[in-house]
Amino acid sequence: MLTATEKRIVARCEALMDDTLALTRELVSGYSVLGREHGALETMERWFARLDLPAIRVPLDAPGFAGHPHRAPVEWECQGRYNLVARLNADAPGPHLVFNGHLDVVPAEPIDMWTRPPWEPWQKDGWLYGRGAGDMKAGIAAMVMAVQAVREAGESIDFPLTLQTVIEEECTGNGALACLHQGYSGDFVLIPEPFGAQIYAGQVGVLWFRMRLDGVPAHVLDTRAGSNAIEAILDYLPAFKALEAEINAGPRPAPYDALEHPFNLSLGKVEGGNWASSVPAHAILEGRVGFPPGMTPDAVMARVRRCIAARHAELGDAGPAPRVEFHGFRSEGHLVDLEAPGIELLSRCHRDLLGEPAKTYLSTCTTDLRAFHVSGAINGTCYGPVAKRIHGVDECVEIDSIRHVLTTYALFLHRWAGVADTTGDDA
Repeated sequence: MLTATEKRIVARCEALMDDTLALTRELVSGYSVLGREHGALETMERWFARLDLPAIRVPLDAPGFAGHPHRAPVEWECQGRYNLVARLNADAPGPHLVFNGHLDVVPAEPIDMWTRPPWEPWQKDGWLYGRGAGDMKAGIAAMVMAVQAVREAGESIDFPLTLQTVIEEECTGNGALACLHQGYSGDFVLIPEPFGAQIYAGQVGVLWFRMRLDGVPAHVLDTRAGSNAIEAILDYLPAFKALEAEINAGPRPAPYDALEHPFNLSLGKVEGGNWASSVPAHAILEGRVGFPPGMTPDAVMARVRRCIAARHAELGDAGPAPRVEFHGFRSEGHLVDLEAPGIELLSRCHRDLLGEPAKTYLSTCTTDLRAFHVSGAINGTCYGPVAKRIHGVDECVEIDSIRHVLTTYALFLHRWAGVADTTGDDA
């Protein structure tokens, strides 16, 4: 079902697999956790230059962005932080296609649990290992090399196309949002998140929260003279489990009503005290709660506050009430328009390459698709390689699935020109 031109593009994708894996390995070698993304950004800038793609730095401290209604508040300095974007044919007619991928990764600690250091990529049995290999540096390499494959096949890309490589996807979504705020938008977006060769149909809302509980410090010669904040904070865990159950009890909107437990509350970080021989005077708990499309972050913030206040009253604690803050993600959930022309085109590319219809995937996490949908009113989806243990130990990505994403994106790019010719601004 492929034309002679398309078979030539597929052949160029195969020829470019070594370069695709080389770019992936270089990106993995840049351990791009929050605040340390510059190495990966510089790698990306070198590859853009090598592939004759323009490189534009898109700052996260642009004028007016601090007041953006969908920007997540942060506690770190934004000056000097930026995304890297390549934009082609910005003034050309037709619908604008966007590829988007995030360069930042979550921390890999404890490092000693990994087979090898997470920033030293290695291959074994058809898998490429390393922090960010799947989530989502292989996908970025595939989307960038797809452009090169089309070009090397002798085909022109004469429609508007933007490649976004962004930061802060793992904590705020502000990177992609900063691109949209500064005009790097489009009509349809593809994001190679590592959920496999299936079409992403929707995602949940996500809110990060922090609770601080103060106790009374004392010497351990008489622990009864103090109030142990670490022990006290554990008494709040049942309340969070109850909140999670309450949100999942519904009523849940379709299609999330078909999933048994789609909205997860995770307590991801706990710290407290300052000395082993002192009764700890403070404890801090940080967590993440998922919630359904249609529910607002403000509504979930109110529920978290009520949950903590009710538990404090129930415990009859004479001490001060816990302090509650919200930082990082406050992202709305949404559903993808599966009838959009771009989705139909992706489905055809999938079918023509694999010989079977594409399946859909309903997510219980969030991605940068949220920025495009909520802030930009832009439809799109995620379609990427197969990864295992993302956010875990020995994260890895299947090499054959990288090849498939590279080929599918290149075929999509070639065929997008036809969508541009026939649909105008409706795509």
